[in-house]
Amino acid sequence: MMLTTDPPVPAQVPVVPPSALSALNLSGVTKRYDNTNVLDGVFLDVPAGSVLGLLGKNGAGKTTLIKCALGLIRPNSGVVTLLGEPAHALSATGKAKLGYVPQEISLYPWMRVRQLLEYTAAFYPKWNSALVQQLLVDWELNSNDRIGKMSVGTRQKLAIILALAHEPDLLILDEPAASLDPSARREFLKTVLSIAAEGKRTVVFSTHITSDLERVADRVAILRKGKIAFDGELDVLKDSVKRLHVTSSNPLPLTLDVPGAVRVRVEGKEALISVRDATDELIESLRRDHSASVRVEDLNLEDIFVEVQHDAAR
Repeated sequence: MMLTTDPPVPAQVPVVPPSALSALNLSGVTKRYDNTNVLDGVFLDVPAGSVLGLLGKNGAGKTTLIKCALGLIRPNSGVVTLLGEPAHALSATGKAKLGYVPQEISLYPWMRVRQLLEYTAAFYPKWNSALVQQLLVDWELNSNDRIGKMSVGTRQKLAIILALAHEPDLLILDEPAASLDPSARREFLKTVLSIAAEGKRTVVFSTHITSDLERVADRVAILRKGKIAFDGELDVLKDSVKRLHVTSSNPLPLTLDVPGAVRVRVEGKEALISVRDATDELIESLRRDHSASVRVEDLNLEDIFVEVQHDAAR
């Protein structure tokens, strides 16, 4: 892995040390480009054995976060620990435990698939040839095909196989399914699920496909304006954010003030309120204060993501 030459600046925020069970820890990480903070004091801890989905709008800084996490670029401030080591000085042993698929795939175009597999295998002390052969069959890759003539989606499949073959302790994927067709995406998610089911490996993947994340992730982190807006268990996020349908017998105030509101839309006697931690007390106060009926709606992850991003734009 190559590092940029820009020197680190001492952290200006408190450093939170990773726990013994962390696979990845970012503490107060800031990264600036042209005086703009792409990452602004990011705190993120990924427990070993978890599957974390990283969500964010295009341009939110997901790729920058991943590159900082991998030690490919140095943050201007903050500390990154990867598999118990400083990310920018990862040992050979640490690198052998890491699998990474970047958003933009760059492979040797003159090689054939089997040649690249053999070449890559020589760098790792552990290589699961049986897994490689099975994935080649499942994903319909021909080992004699020349890489330069393969489609973008097929090269992405091959890059994922290369990242999985040495059975890494930590697998980091940046938009891994972006170029895959629906059938290939299902096979990819099936493979990730099989890895996650063992509970021995950690997976971090950036995606904008919320349905994919809901199938495989047990944790989610939402990146918003260079900060982590939410980091925790997926079920906790879905339980915490609800949409309230409020119908009153009187016109509702346009500036309806609701504690924990993420988004409020008022039209006459009706309002839609997306809110964090919709307690029974909050619902009862809306009914009482506005002579209203209140219906609580569960939201899927895509709805929550849209609402959280809207909150960021206010």
